[in-house]
Amino acid sequence: MDRRKFLRNAGLGGLAAGGLAAPALAQEAPKVTWRLTSSFPKSLDTIYGAAEVLSQRVSEATDGNFTIQCFPAGELVPGLQAADEVSAGNIEACHTVGYYYWGKDPTWAVAAAVPFSLSARGINAWHYHGGGIDLYNEFLADKNIFALPGGNTGVQMGGWFRKEINSVEDLKGLKFRVGGFAGKVLEKLGVVPQQIAGGDIYPSLEKGTIDGAEWVGPYDDEKLGFYKVAPYYYYPGWWEGGPTVHFMFGKAAYEGLPKNYQSLLRSICQGVDADMLQKYDYKNPTAIKSLVANGTQLRPFSPEILSACFEAANEVYAEMEATNPAFAKIWQSIKAFRSENYTWAQIAEYNYDTFMMMQQNAGKL
Repeated sequence: MDRRKFLRNAGLGGLAAGGLAAPALAQEAPKVTWRLTSSFPKSLDTIYGAAEVLSQRVSEATDGNFTIQCFPAGELVPGLQAADEVSAGNIEACHTVGYYYWGKDPTWAVAAAVPFSLSARGINAWHYHGGGIDLYNEFLADKNIFALPGGNTGVQMGGWFRKEINSVEDLKGLKFRVGGFAGKVLEKLGVVPQQIAGGDIYPSLEKGTIDGAEWVGPYDDEKLGFYKVAPYYYYPGWWEGGPTVHFMFGKAAYEGLPKNYQSLLRSICQGVDADMLQKYDYKNPTAIKSLVANGTQLRPFSPEILSACFEAANEVYAEMEATNPAFAKIWQSIKAFRSENYTWAQIAEYNYDTFMMMQQNAGKL
């Protein structure tokens, strides 16, 4: 057989039948246009940027047929109303954190971050393999929302303070900018929680209207300049040991997508989820060195303070579990895995990291 003649004829046959076959995804890629509102300003490139990464990857994977237009906080709706707009069906998607809505029901917060929950690795293990995604969506179903993890900052810092905080006694009367759930816990120790928008934190610290404020971590905090007006930077942020940022989609909008789009969205969201944590892990080391070079005083919360906060958190949880079945169902699932997770975490990972930190401190790395 003449090989070249065969290939030529085969090629002509393919063209005669209508040309080269298009990839399966392209054949089943209807035009879909969504809008997404973020709870974050565009200046926070790592958190806000996750929505843009989602949009870019979805568009690329569908040859531009599935587009998601992203809007920063305040452009369409205020940042803390993002999930409300999705729930009402006014917009198809948002990028937000569940604990912003804990005042409606504390169950909103528990799959995002609550005090003394899981680390970033732990919460992701629970979400993807411990049934966490399904449990959260069971709660959100009657709110017309389907949610997928869409980022994690890793354990956050404990905040900026105008004075040192050495004991539980120092917490009494402290005016501290802190969000929702943690504020409820800290109230038990005499703290006066303050709800202040991100843009108002710096002037409030500068004027002494508040005594301290928590935000995220070194990379984001440095941009806001808190070190200039509150030099003491405490750690860890025990209320956000591994906070999950969620993509929340209108349930009807998500279920109306072709199955291949749904699968694509799930896969890309998981990639974006990992990407945010990786970015923070890469950028925070440089930022913390820069902050210290500019006069920031790093301080750990004392064991006394951490223990008191842990006990206060458990009191709050006991109250909520007794009165809120939806909260109890998710929190009990997390608690069951938390015990197993920290049993394992203290063996190989903890010992390896501890040894390497000793080498770093000895100047050997």
